[in-house]
Amino acid sequence: MNILKTYNLNGLELKNRIVMAPMTRCRAIENIPNDLMATYYAQRAEAGLIISEGTSPSVNGLGYARIPGAYSPSQIEGWKRIANKIHNNGGKIFVQLMHCGRISAKENLPNTGETIAPSPVRAEGEMFTDSKGMQQHDLPREMTLEDIEQTQNEFVNASNLLVNSANIDGVELHAANGYLLDQFLNPKSNLREDKYGGDFKSRARFVLETAKKVVAKVGANKVGIRVSPYGAMNDLEHNYPDLVDLYTYLAVELKELGIAYIHIVDHTGSMGAPEFKSRIKSTLKHVFKGTIITGGDIDSLDKAEEVLNNGFDLAYIGRPFISNPDLIEKMKHNDKLTEPKEAFFYSTGAEGYTDYKPKYELNYDDA
Repeated sequence: MNILKTYNLNGLELKNRIVMAPMTRCRAIENIPNDLMATYYAQRAEAGLIISEGTSPSVNGLGYARIPGAYSPSQIEGWKRIANKIHNNGGKIFVQLMHCGRISAKENLPNTGETIAPSPVRAEGEMFTDSKGMQQHDLPREMTLEDIEQTQNEFVNASNLLVNSANIDGVELHAANGYLLDQFLNPKSNLREDKYGGDFKSRARFVLETAKKVVAKVGANKVGIRVSPYGAMNDLEHNYPDLVDLYTYLAVELKELGIAYIHIVDHTGSMGAPEFKSRIKSTLKHVFKGTIITGGDIDSLDKAEEVLNNGFDLAYIGRPFISNPDLIEKMKHNDKLTEPKEAFFYSTGAEGYTDYKPKYELNYDDA
């Protein structure tokens, strides 16, 4: 099967074409990547590429309780330990840089943090906080031009630290699922009337400028991006008149930058999102020409192979990796997969995180 063959990702050799999708797990106490996280990722280094959970480039971007950051010395040291364990087990990792923007609650931010977004539009819904339980999303402050430049520089700084100090293989810019980069793209959350709002090219400006700056610092081959066209997460408009124009334009510009990949998230099916209104995945592949990662609801090698048969390059798998550290071996043998313990998705300890016992011995350093 092609899905089990090696793949050259802009010079980075992957041992197969299966990607472990980014999944928030909330184990980073005080926002610092720790040894428990290192064990978790090392156990899953069977994937051709691991994309880490969303990781904030700054204090302002934290948003959720106990998500990791990549801006302090202790955080970078934590990521370095994780990278070394993954590499020792033959894996590769990109860290996903996620600024939460308006998807935030002040109780989850340090005293110096502030909820900022393209426009002062509160997202509907609530989020969990350790101190007060469920809380309404903050009303964000509209970002000034100075905020925009500073935030872009925070992405650059985090990328540089991760790649050049922590030995991480690359970074993924999270422009999906209703977080800050996506908030600039979407007309429901971006009501700006300056050069960062309005038509689709202006709404794309923040994302493209950020990508260009990160590429200039760490190299195009170490930068990917995640997008979610037709995504309905975090109170965004899932379909709007210039959506296809917007994402086609992004793909054209990202092709010129020569980035490693575009990662298209698909929340249809079990995630309950509306069906795509166009063949947007194929459109982006045709325009971008380079590596496209996509997937959704994959729990077998046949389903993963189908992604490749449909013209894409790498297939991402999410939840099955949570409870099956030996997922690929299990799928090779058509074994029944272990179901995850959903009650422990976002808790603080090893239960439901690193305590799933593999059926197949992988000879990994997971201590």
